[in-house]
Amino acid sequence: MNPLLAGKPKAGNQPAREDACAVLLVGGIGSRLRPVVPSTPKPLARVGNKSFLEFVVRQLGAQGIRRLVMCTGYLAGQIEDEFGDGHEWDVAIAYSKEPYPLGTAGAVKFAERCLPLASDFLVMNGDSFLELDFRRFIRFHREHGGLISIAVRKVENAARYGTVQVDTANRVIRFAEKTGTQAPGLVNGGVYVFNRAVLRHIPEGPASLEKDLFPGLLRHGIYALEQHGMFIDIGTPDDYARAQELCDRLYRAAVSRSRPGSHEPPVLTGRAITPKLPEDPD
Repeated sequence: MNPLLAGKPKAGNQPAREDACAVLLVGGIGSRLRPVVPSTPKPLARVGNKSFLEFVVRQLGAQGIRRLVMCTGYLAGQIEDEFGDGHEWDVAIAYSKEPYPLGTAGAVKFAERCLPLASDFLVMNGDSFLELDFRRFIRFHREHGGLISIAVRKVENAARYGTVQVDTANRVIRFAEKTGTQAPGLVNGGVYVFNRAVLRHIPEGPASLEKDLFPGLLRHGIYALEQHGMFIDIGTPDDYARAQELCDRLYRAAVSRSRPGSHEPPVLTGRAITPKLPEDPD
């Protein structure tokens, strides 16, 4: 048995450490990527000689987030076969396999039984990578006192993303649907901190975080913390191909414990790889 699974999770308002928990959303079909990855779950698509999901797992482990819950669905057995209980990466992995497609919010709700009793937990997409300091992000969430905090990234071309609009206090005031217009914008980086109370707002059955949950919780307080490090989304064949070019940088970002964004990393979004701005999800 993985020794990390044997420890009793601690409740309370504690900084991120080994007993903090991250929920990874890895159950989607990934239909846009299937032409190039036809028989593998999208998070297991190979980048270099590693699965994309391994970079996310390594990033969490390097920063002391070692209790993971993987919300699986499509080809769930392949993910469990590859990662097992997580001991190879010095993390502890539990699995929450949805009985039918539940969407991103439904998958989080279904995984409730796997979560420790801590007041907050991370939620992350398994098909995107955002370089960030998890401890700083969790601290931001607790200081602002909202139900949800979202890590956002400014990109030069937000055409295939919905954008996040915030006020001067970093509170999210609107989620704008994607328009296809090539323009800069703040986009959802696919990494969140949830207060456990969020679970009460998710209905049983299929539901989407972005479409069903987030808009209805704006009045309860959703905050956004802008990030400036590497951002990669492998949702399309073009982006997946470009991710191969960034394999070495991706690995360094995953295992680094230094301040994210300090080495001018690229951003992979849509049609272009753009450098980090100097000012600074199927």
